[in-house]
Amino acid sequence: MNYEEFLDEVTTLITEKYDIEDAAAIQMVMRAQADNFFSAHDDDPMLCTLDRAHKDAKTVFGKYK
Repeated sequence: MNYEEFLDEVTTLITEKYDIEDAAAIQMVMRAQADNFFSAHDDDPMLCTLDRAHKDAKTVFGKYK
């Protein structure tokens, strides 16, 4: 998946796994993106996998909730 699809997947996983509203999940992902959490993903498309999205959703939720 491309970078934008990856961010969408992380956002969706946060809403599904942690039962929160879309807007809150979007804010978390946007804050993580502003903190350059996803910089490596943008540079290396090989990081944009479903497995990595699950791991990043957990990390982003834990750090930005």
